Amino acid sequence: MEVSGQRSPIALKGSISLAFSPCPNDTFMFAALANGWIDTGEFKFQIIMADIEELNRLAGDGKTDLSKMSFPAFAHASYEYVLLQSGSALGKGCGPLLISKNKFGEEEVKNLSIAIPGKRTTANLLLSIFFPEVNNKTEMLFSEIENAVLADKCDAGVIIHENRFTYRQKGLQLLSDLGRKWEESIRQPLPLGCIAGKRMLGNEVLLKTEALIKQSIEFAYANPEKVMPYVRAHAQEMDEHVMRQHIELYVNRYSIALGAEGKKAVMVLLSKGMESGLLPSLNKEIFLHE
Repeated sequence: MEVSGQRSPIALKGSISLAFSPCPNDTFMFAALANGWIDTGEFKFQIIMADIEELNRLAGDGKTDLSKMSFPAFAHASYEYVLLQSGSALGKGCGPLLISKNKFGEEEVKNLSIAIPGKRTTANLLLSIFFPEVNNKTEMLFSEIENAVLADKCDAGVIIHENRFTYRQKGLQLLSDLGRKWEESIRQPLPLGCIAGKRMLGNEVLLKTEALIKQSIEFAYANPEKVMPYVRAHAQEMDEHVMRQHIELYVNRYSIALGAEGKKAVMVLLSKGMESGLLPSLNKEIFLHE
């Protein structure tokens, strides 16, 4: 696909903003690129790190050239951004979890107050698809949701990222595995987050940066001992075992390249969201190339 449009002044200067989260899967994938451990040629990358919902907001405002974002957020920004092949997070057994302190049945979910990690996250999209009657939602930073549930600030919460490995240790229980619901009903890998680039950067720039992202991921796999200190520095107090579980779960073959299967899964998720009236119609080709 040819991405038309005028290139941004930033790209013309050879400097491109790249936004991703401080979570281990992202820092693992982008460590080589962010630290100059691979040859980036004509490009210099300005690194921006933020929570996923902040990344979604920045992309929604068109403030980043390349950005990690949730697939629902991409749907809202697809007029300005296009999906790159490399850098995505999708797979099986990695979906968001609906957890609670007290025991509830799934038939009671519609009456609960639920914390979500952002309106335009895949987590909220799945909650809306499988529990459409839920209307008492509160947006929170994903890392604050477990404690909010424990403190009875809400009845339940949708957790993502490393919290799926820690909630039981805090005395919380699984109410519903939204990722499993997706896999059992849709029979597709679950798309969680993507890397998208501004269309105005132009086809040549986007293809080159896509190749660099792939190279950065391959470098991480080949040189984990060099990459892991960077990952640890941004994982803050995360347990080493949890950090490695996080990477193993969210960085996989779809991260290196979506491929035909990954693209199909993305289209199924976005189509389901559109059919449910939760996502806008897509009026442009969403993938950088076939």
